[in-house]
Amino acid sequence: MPALTQPPALGSLYAKAGLFGQLHRGSTLPDSVYTLADQSIDPSHLLAYQKVCGFRVTDVLPPTYLHMLAFPLSVALMTERAFPFPLIGLVHVANTITVARPVLMSETVSLRVNAENLREHPAGRQLDLVASATVDGEVVWSSRSAYLRRGGSPKSSGAPKSSGAPKRASAAPVVGPASLVKVPDDIGRRYGAVSGDRNPIHLYGVTAKLFGFPSAIAHGMWLKARTLAALEGRLAESFTVDVAFKTPVLLPSTIAIAAAATDDGWALDVRSAKNGKPHLTGTVSR
Repeated sequence: MPALTQPPALGSLYAKAGLFGQLHRGSTLPDSVYTLADQSIDPSHLLAYQKVCGFRVTDVLPPTYLHMLAFPLSVALMTERAFPFPLIGLVHVANTITVARPVLMSETVSLRVNAENLREHPAGRQLDLVASATVDGEVVWSSRSAYLRRGGSPKSSGAPKSSGAPKRASAAPVVGPASLVKVPDDIGRRYGAVSGDRNPIHLYGVTAKLFGFPSAIAHGMWLKARTLAALEGRLAESFTVDVAFKTPVLLPSTIAIAAAATDDGWALDVRSAKNGKPHLTGTVSR
């Protein structure tokens, strides 16, 4: 169980992934569990995150903030030699976050990350990165991110069938007004400066084109955060937000964020304001 004393440096991990990305072997997930104990929240960092994602300035952590703090542990796990896929090429297709209670800036959190549920997918294979945060031993927040590795022959992979995969909540049709949000061409660099996630697909058009994108694309977790920021003041103290990432947000862009009240929360829908292509769908439930 790798017990870390400080967050891993994402820049070094991405460099490692680029240099040794083809050295991954095996058809099973490593049983590694990464932990990082007793992390204080930096007020200036929290403020920068709130601003870049559109949240109000408050001492309550946004629901997506702890995912960003846990993300370097996930990348450290995914760059292990025992991890079956290269980090570069994995697609973040869905994320579920459960907020058990509001977490304050003054609290000290401990983080834990592991990988599980390798399974078949019609387009390749899928797996989950599971993260949690505790305060004084109490789980206050948790996250499950589904990643897809495209290609390969699922039938010969040795992975279990996809029936064991967590089911994505189906969003109710979203009707009514939508908030139009302009997404500038530098949002990937601005979010990367705060989160440490400087994956080249998010930074510049020229670097994104090396990976098959026509322009830089927005981070999926920035998009989720910006969507939840539009609901601030209308969320319960404890809730689960489950989203699927559809098509990437090409930068610059204008997006339409819609939310419709349901019996137990909200249905979410984010689309391109230009052509209506879906970027994100999901639900918030109590």
